[in-house]
Amino acid sequence: MLKLFHGPGSCSLAPLIALHETGAYFDLVVIDLKAGTQRDPEYLAINPKGRVPALATEHGVLTENPAILTYIAMRFPDANLAPLADPFAFARMQSFNAFIASTLQPGFGPIIRPEFYSDDEASFAALKRQALMNAAKNFDMIEQQLFKGPYVTGAQYTLADLNLFVFSEAIARLKLDASKYPQILGHRERISSRSAVKAALR
Repeated sequence: MLKLFHGPGSCSLAPLIALHETGAYFDLVVIDLKAGTQRDPEYLAINPKGRVPALATEHGVLTENPAILTYIAMRFPDANLAPLADPFAFARMQSFNAFIASTLQPGFGPIIRPEFYSDDEASFAALKRQALMNAAKNFDMIEQQLFKGPYVTGAQYTLADLNLFVFSEAIARLKLDASKYPQILGHRERISSRSAVKAALR
């Protein structure tokens, strides 16, 4: 039986949506990130990184979204969350997910917790300003070059779509110019109507 450790408002929404897409039974453990539950000894015994998500399986615990999402897609192939039979299409999907994990998401760090990036409080405003510019550039890249349509990689709904859904909310949260992202925001509206997304957000 699978057990997902999820922090509301975090990137762990992606594997939560993916699990709902499969229709499989799983246990959900909610981690209160604001209260710092992710740093409790009990959770650190599960994920020493002190972050979410973590997915407990009968073979052990998986961490990091790219690994967890891929595992879910491969364990439940009938859910069609990835083009498993097409190596190039699968790699293209993974390329997008890698961009999210290695570039887009980490870029939010200086905006949310500038003290992690500098011990000079006088630099915080500049850090945030540059990070906002970088976030806009990254969403520009998705809008103009990486988004194939109607789904992220083309005709098939994949892990890349639920991943983009999770992070596209930052356009509004960071008060970026929404008029620049019609494809991304149109995609967000379509994906939000999926039953798995609604279930994950309950």
